[in-house]
Amino acid sequence: MERFKKIYSQGIVSVMEIWVDMETGVNYVFHKDGTAAGFTPLLDADGKPVVTRFGYGE
Repeated sequence: MERFKKIYSQGIVSVMEIWVDMETGVNYVFHKDGTAAGFTPLLDADGKPVVTRFGYGE
């Protein structure tokens, strides 16, 4: 099993993706525009990390 799984992607030149850490469930945002890029936790309205809960077998 791979540690990170891409669950959302949009764009070609300016790319926005959402990745999930399969061990912790924490969601991350990846954004790339030209030669600049960033990867940071996705936060909810309270400033807490968005966590995806997985069941058995996922």
